[in-house]
Parts: sequence; structure tokens; C-alpha cells
Amino acid sequence: MRRHRGLAVVSVVGLVVLSGCLVGFVPSDGAEDAGGDVDGDLEIHHIDVGQGDSTLLVTPDGETVLIDTGIWQADGQGVIDYLEGEGIERIDHLVTTHGHADHIGGHAAVIEHFEERGEGVGAVYDPGVTSTSATYEGYLDAIEEHDVRLFEVVAGDRLPLEDESVDATVLNPPDDDGGSIDAYSTVLSVEYGEFSYLTTGDVERGAEQRLVDERGDALAADAYQAGHHGSSTSSSAPFLDAVDPEIAVISSALDSQYGHPHDEVLEAFADRGVETYWTGVHGDIVLETDGENIAVTPETEGPTDPAALLERKEQAQSASGSESLSAPSPTQPPSEQSPSHAGPSIQPQATLERPPAPVVDGAAPRIPAR
Repeated sequence: MRRHRGLAVVSVVGLVVLSGCLVGFVPSDGAEDAGGDVDGDLEIHHIDVGQGDSTLLVTPDGETVLIDTGIWQADGQGVIDYLEGEGIERIDHLVTTHGHADHIGGHAAVIEHFEERGEGVGAVYDPGVTSTSATYEGYLDAIEEHDVRLFEVVAGDRLPLEDESVDATVLNPPDDDGGSIDAYSTVLSVEYGEFSYLTTGDVERGAEQRLVDERGDALAADAYQAGHHGSSTSSSAPFLDAVDPEIAVISSALDSQYGHPHDEVLEAFADRGVETYWTGVHGDIVLETDGENIAVTPETEGPTDPAALLERKEQAQSASGSESLSAPSPTQPPSEQSPSHAGPSIQPQATLERPPAPVVDGAAPRIPAR
């Protein structure tokens, strides 16, 4: 990862960013490009799914990476509608950050949709920590029904992107047998030219500290999707110091019952001068880069000063009359219980640098509980 302290960001209201709207940033000395030649634009779409997560990456060659699919109540419909609106006919790589239903809520529907009405799903990547929820079971059922290849990932794996100009490296989970479902979230670092992006699922302070200890300044990224929907359980000071982002994107509802993003996180972003976008305020948020320049396109105009976003949050809470943030989570199905860590890699591999081979003669068995 590289540090780009000269990064300038253009915010454009609407869903189309013209190349003439892009402005440059200056890379640090010693920066190296991703493996292939940089030509065209990388798009990162943060889809507004309310109190959940879903992010679409589209490489310059049109290869697609979908990271999570939003809340279980929506059953993927909003994500499918957005993808259809973007002309997406195939999901080449479906990445599961972890098995909570506010992240995999649309997995089954998305797999079914693209397998039956589109051009399919190339492969699914999972951190291997199982859940007992009906949502998780439905996700695995859809994988089996449509014979989609399923891989368990660990730190050091790379998504087998055919577009060699983009590098997507897994930084978490570690290759061991213990840890909570949040701590074992898939953390993905994406690099394109001189641009870097980091998304961390719901990893919390303990996992963040381990990443800092292991990687230090190598965690640096120009754009960072705030961990755990902007919760104070994540985006700890040492982690933010290492990532040192110019841009942060928060995915949570404006009237989040948990108070996401938490005040402490917005204040930390403000102290660091991080330009901040929040799906609860800005709707769908698209980052577009040619590897040397970046533009941010929010669906709805709004402030990007974290202090101003904190005011918007307080106004929204006041208007809704929400005084308590301790209600049971509507993003977890009633049947969801404590997860267990999955067993050996379904398709073990030290690195995913080539397209993966079919699993068990093309079938995709369940991740066994360890």
C-alpha cells in the first residue's frame, strides 16, 4: 500500500463521473504500481442498503467483485436492482466478509438471480466462520443448488482477477483456528496504479491491532470503508494512524438503532481531516479512479466534514425521537446463534493468483464446522 498525502477529491452529485472531473494526487516516493498496465477506470460502488453493507468493484476490463449483499429483510432486492441499473450481468467474484445477516442478507437471492437470469457467479470467497442463521443456511443452499465454486480465504490470498492491473489481497482472517465471527471478517486491500482502498468488514479493535502489529504502515490506503458501520468498536486510533486515509465511507442507516456511525469515530475522522461519506446521508457512493486521479460521486449532495455529519446524525436522532440504541438487532434473524469457526479450507491455497479449480467435481460443499 502507498501513502498519497497529495490526494485531491472531487465530489460530484449524480451517478456519472466524467473523466474531465478527475483531479490528481501525488504518490509517495518508492510507490509501485499493481501488476499490470493501468488503463481505464476502477469503480467502487458503495450501495446504500440501510443498516448493512454491500460494495461493488468494477475493474477497467469490466470484471466484477461484489462484497456483501446487505440486510436480510431486503433479501437482496435493492442490491439486484442497483446491479441491473449498472448493467451488471455477471458477478465474477462474490466476497463474504462474514456470516452476519446484515452482510449476507442478499447472498442467496443474488446467486439465484445471476445464475438463473444472468451470466452466473464465478466463485464465492468466505472467511470460514459459520453461522446457524436461516440466512446463512440459505446462502450455502444457493451455492450448492447452482454448483458455485466456494473458497475459504486466509490472509495472504489474492483474488484471481483476470484484470492484472488490479490487485485484491486478503489481509484477514489469520490462518488459525480461533476467533469470533467479527474478528475473522475478510479484510480486503485493493490496489490500482497509485490508488489503494481498504475494506474491513466488522473487524474490531483486537483484530485491528493485530493487523497494525503485523503490517504497520503497509496498511496505508487512500480510501477506507469504516469498519463495523462506523462503530466505536472499530476504527481505533492505532489503526487509523496506520491506514491514514484521505477518504472514509460509512455504510449504515441515517436512523441507525445502534447510533452508527458513533460519535467517537466521526470525531476521529474530523481530527485527522478525513473527507467522510455516509450512505445514510449521501445514498449510493461511487469512487472512480484511473490509478492516478480519483472522483467521488454521491447520489445525494451532503456535507463531507465529519463534524457536520455528526450534526446531521444528531438532528436525525432528535427528529425520530430515538432515545435508546439498545434494541435487539433487526439485522440478525431470530434463529441466529453463536458461530463456530469453519474447518480446513474448502479449496486450500496459499494464494489465489490463478482462477480456482472446481471444488469436489464442481459441487460446492458446506463449510464444515470445526
